[in-house]
Amino acid sequence: MSPYLGRDNVYPSNRRLGFCVHFTGGQHATVQPFSDEDASIETLSHCSSFSDTTSVADEGGEANEDAAEEDFQYKLKGFIDSTVDKSAKTRQGALDGLKTAMATRILYEFISERRMTITDSIERCLKKGTSKDCGQRAAASLACLLCIQLGSGIESEEVFKTLKPVFKNILADGSANIQVRQAVATSLGLCTLVAEDDIMDVHATMECFEGLFTRSYVKEDGTRPAMGPQTTQLHTNALLSWALLLTICTASQLKDILHKHLPKLPMLLESEDVNMRIAAGETIALLFELARVMDSEFEFDEWDDLCDKLSALATDCNKHRAKTDKRKQRSVFRDVLKAVEEGDFQSESIRFGTERMTIDTWVRKRTYDAFREFVGSGMNYHLQANEFIRDVFELGPPMLVDSATLKAMKISRFERHLYNSAAFKARTKARNKFRDKRVDVGEF
Repeated sequence: MSPYLGRDNVYPSNRRLGFCVHFTGGQHATVQPFSDEDASIETLSHCSSFSDTTSVADEGGEANEDAAEEDFQYKLKGFIDSTVDKSAKTRQGALDGLKTAMATRILYEFISERRMTITDSIERCLKKGTSKDCGQRAAASLACLLCIQLGSGIESEEVFKTLKPVFKNILADGSANIQVRQAVATSLGLCTLVAEDDIMDVHATMECFEGLFTRSYVKEDGTRPAMGPQTTQLHTNALLSWALLLTICTASQLKDILHKHLPKLPMLLESEDVNMRIAAGETIALLFELARVMDSEFEFDEWDDLCDKLSALATDCNKHRAKTDKRKQRSVFRDVLKAVEEGDFQSESIRFGTERMTIDTWVRKRTYDAFREFVGSGMNYHLQANEFIRDVFELGPPMLVDSATLKAMKISRFERHLYNSAAFKARTKARNKFRDKRVDVGEF
């Protein structure tokens, strides 16, 4: 029996983490996942024990807060144990519970100690089957959140080294569940960005993505390939992951990519699928931005034709397209057209806590969108407290804010608690580094 299912098979305060654990016949646990509504960090109703932790800390001090944290970690251990349960429903609930916890809290110390156990669980879930989704999509997403929690380094490299072959096998398996392949295409891209340690391996992964989305290119005879919406979505996800990895390519790799793909990518602007058209447009804008960074005088032979296509999409009034699709498309392609014609970008300011971050390039936008897809509404918290994500966006270490300023910030009591917790950990880490340096000097 697993140690996580000890203590007479009783989980303390089952409702406080926002999930229920039901035992049937004294053997198996059924973990009910967080709902989408529950997953909102604004209301934070999904994880009532998180707010319980705050209220207990306010009233009872450090001892009670430590007890609440221990209770929370015990429930996380239950989730980890349930990821290998025989019941697909139980595995799904456990995976969803871990995903929500990692998206809304910084759990580096807890996860670091158990990273290979969690990795093994993810690998088993990914290999459970091919024709049906038996928690594979959730497992693929959890792999990304695990890498985001661990950051870029040896630990995430170990995780990715185990999971990368599994991801690539699923991606190449035409008989696998198409929605699982879609999820893997997205997860493989972000995991590669975070954890891949060799730029040539990055390029090899990009070639895997190319093998998918290039199937949507117009054929040599001028005809468009016939494919269903799910296959088109797979190609769209592959294109977006490929675009994400463009942001870390070397100059020589970018030159080859520009020569090979920039003349063909505009073909995807004619796709019947609005998501594919938008992904293609944003990727073209990203390529132009990167090309102009390398060469401010960059020119594209088919520039006029491309601008005509982009202008038509920015003012699309096609009656057979849905109004929401046209509205979304016009907004995006106005920005893409400016990027291609003028090298301009419509900046966006994002506020989190007492800080602001400006999304002022297509590189930064593609990176921000990729992380936000996995952490969701927890993105602002990760921007405040996750050292790895702060490093990616060049925000520096987490800020230390005094209590008066925190009270003046219009955020919930729970968010103030998280901010204080993150700041305390950052300060402790900095002090430990300083102490280590003093010890080193003494020994020397």
